[in-house]
Amino acid sequence: MNSGMIWILLIAVMVFSFIVQTTLQSRFAKYSKIRNATGLTGAEVATKMLRDNGIYDVKVTCVRGQLTDHYDPRTKTVNLSESVYGMNSVAAAAVAAHECGHAVQDAVEYAPLRIRSALVPVVTFANNTVQWVLLAGVLMVQAFPQVLWLGIALFAMTTLFSLVTLPVEINASQRAVAWLDSSGIADYQTAPMAKDALKWAAYTYVIAAIGSLATLFYYISIANRRN
Repeated sequence: MNSGMIWILLIAVMVFSFIVQTTLQSRFAKYSKIRNATGLTGAEVATKMLRDNGIYDVKVTCVRGQLTDHYDPRTKTVNLSESVYGMNSVAAAAVAAHECGHAVQDAVEYAPLRIRSALVPVVTFANNTVQWVLLAGVLMVQAFPQVLWLGIALFAMTTLFSLVTLPVEINASQRAVAWLDSSGIADYQTAPMAKDALKWAAYTYVIAAIGSLATLFYYISIANRRN
């Protein structure tokens, strides 16, 4: 891939990222005002989904911030933001079910989740060092091209993490949508809303993965031009 194509791809990623983020915020703001079919809060939805899947060793907790919802396999906790934990909206139910989808993945030893968890220590190190190594590599590309290739190798690990994250997030949303429908928490009116909210959330991971790949190709093109 030549540098011109890479720049076009990077610009396209920026544009689509803005569109996805704007639409995602709009959808969640809309669905946060609509009550789910049962009136259960996000915390209650999470607890019910865990129990329905025979999971009793995972705790549901409340954390500060917006869009800070996540499942931590190390502590066995489903962490829900304040706007999800105590709310009974369609958006809250969708987010809570999605995070519990990760807990179900953990319980059934879903392979992509295992791979992603194994990559976390390496990716954490890469994220903390890659920008400085790449900067040094670009500045010293004529004298020490090996430094840039080291930075590329570190960045490749973060790209791999983004790619592995895709099936993990999509599968968690699929599990969430199926359970919300079967449990009756989403009815014929609210089920499409929950699915729509999770669909746009999934798009953010797709854009992130494409952007990471494009950036990786960009640095490789710099190294290749030196050669």
